[in-house]
Amino acid sequence: MRFEDPVLVATLQTIADLKPDIAALQSVDFDHDQVALQLVQDRLAELGHPMPFRFALMPNAGQPTGFDLNRDGRLDTASDRQGYGQFAGQGGIAILSRYPILADKAQDFSGLLWKDLPDTQIPMSYFDPEEREVLRLQSIAAWDVPIRLPGGIVHVLAVQASSPVFDGPENRNGLRNADQLRFWESYVSDIREPFVLMGGLNNDPFDGEGLNTALHDLLANPALQDVRPRSGPRAIQDPSHLGPLEEDTVDWGRDIGSLRVDYVLPSAKFKVAGSGVDLG
Repeated sequence: MRFEDPVLVATLQTIADLKPDIAALQSVDFDHDQVALQLVQDRLAELGHPMPFRFALMPNAGQPTGFDLNRDGRLDTASDRQGYGQFAGQGGIAILSRYPILADKAQDFSGLLWKDLPDTQIPMSYFDPEEREVLRLQSIAAWDVPIRLPGGIVHVLAVQASSPVFDGPENRNGLRNADQLRFWESYVSDIREPFVLMGGLNNDPFDGEGLNTALHDLLANPALQDVRPRSGPRAIQDPSHLGPLEEDTVDWGRDIGSLRVDYVLPSAKFKVAGSGVDLG
């Protein structure tokens, strides 16, 4: 199988080199028959690291709400949907695994309405009652997916949270991101089996425009551990950057800079042998 896109080629080679038991993929367009994921699995097998099990559900991205959520006078644009997307399923998430995924026991929280989250911060003055009846908390997805490893079952808590920017003074995206993190902070407090929270939280502990109080609460939850993976030291480009650059997971260029927005947070029951960040 030949892949032309250089980013995809490099990504698959990195996965094959690292040889993970489980991989949480981000920004994966959903297709009903999962043809694209099968091709990825085929290529990984060709590279010597087969990951025969997969899990993916239709994300909220690109799914219509029927409302003009960004108030631009146009209906059903990408910004009017449950999560930003030009089409249903754009930019979803997926899990690949070397070991069996217990799909029949997986839980999908993507349908939870934002208004139904306890102590919700949904801006009531911005969203009409009719909009609050359909707008979901998750812009992409939130899953609890158990996987049977040789040592027992581990729950992969897979997430891709909202961007906290691209809104107005009502801060609807920032508040939505914060409430998504609050959802997970509550959820991990009650789970009893080993877990790993994996994915893009779109929030940095020190920098960026996200409301990071919810992130601090999540990272401080005694049910999990923040291993703070690091890359090699990097020169500071922005003197206003407060956080350690070696912990950043993305570099969005001069205007935004580098941020830590992607996380792998194992439950406190795990002994962590190593961690790291590779920005390529």
